[in-house]
Amino acid sequence: MSILDSMIPRAQAAHKTIVLPEGMDPRVIAAAVKAAKTGICTPIVLGTPAEIAAAEATAGVTLASAGVKAIDYTTSDLLPQLAGAFYEKRKAKGMTEAEALATVKGKRLYFGNMMVALDLAQGMVAGSIASTGDMLRSAFHCVGTAKGIKLASSTFLMDLKTPTASGDTTLLFADCAVNPCPTAEELVDIAHATAISYRKLIGKQPRLAFLSFSSKGSATHELVDKVRIAAELTRQRFAEQGVDAVVDGEIQADAAIVPSVGASKNKGGAIQGDANVLIFPDLQAGNICYKLVERLAGATALGPVIQGLAKPVNDLSRGCSSDDIFGTMCITALQS
Repeated sequence: MSILDSMIPRAQAAHKTIVLPEGMDPRVIAAAVKAAKTGICTPIVLGTPAEIAAAEATAGVTLASAGVKAIDYTTSDLLPQLAGAFYEKRKAKGMTEAEALATVKGKRLYFGNMMVALDLAQGMVAGSIASTGDMLRSAFHCVGTAKGIKLASSTFLMDLKTPTASGDTTLLFADCAVNPCPTAEELVDIAHATAISYRKLIGKQPRLAFLSFSSKGSATHELVDKVRIAAELTRQRFAEQGVDAVVDGEIQADAAIVPSVGASKNKGGAIQGDANVLIFPDLQAGNICYKLVERLAGATALGPVIQGLAKPVNDLSRGCSSDDIFGTMCITALQS
């Protein structure tokens, strides 16, 4: 069973509402219909009547056939409520009430994000057409980051073709898509958000390994120092906040996921080859690694899943399929 298959019953039980702003995309229409019929969430699609009709014609399905609600974000009765709340969030930055209304009415990502901010939906999925930059910017402006976390980041769910030596079939890799060169303090936020993601998505205790080319001082370098400091700061934060997670590092990748190597390279360490969350020192390492594992080891990479926000807003690849959108909706429902 794939990790997504195991998530579907949990998403069905969660009964969350997910907004999809890009109703002009036939892939979004198909995914919304599948999500509604499968029951993983209650989808709401944003788009003008003309956009929805054209996308439905291309997709070969209608939203009405699955009872999916469509909202014309340019004329909706929700506009005054969403614009007023957005103005309150942005007035300290110099935004006027007229500008707030124009933004929410003219930019569907802002309309969708404000629905999430006001709990009219519990999550948002977009990016099949919008850029990642636009996605993140609108999410920061409307939803903001989670309490105690200053930095949004990403994680990939790596659904492994072959289990690790310690028996895990799914690992989380972070950060592989958002932050190019995080500081030690920023790595703490990434680790914190990923531990939360693992608990919500997988439902087990996170076991975090902060990866480096050194295991507990086997090499000396400022890059190693950054990872070691990040691991220690994370342990301190988790202890102070009562986060139920295991943290170790700096540690090499083989010692993190192979028990026999962990026993020799990390003797007495908290992680003995049984890590289920891998925290990479920078974006280059993370991005390269997840793609190698995907292409050479046959793993399925689900994501990037955006994390560290106050409420879940997830980005899509512009080359995504309707099934990819469906899977991201399922993940978003569980995040919320």
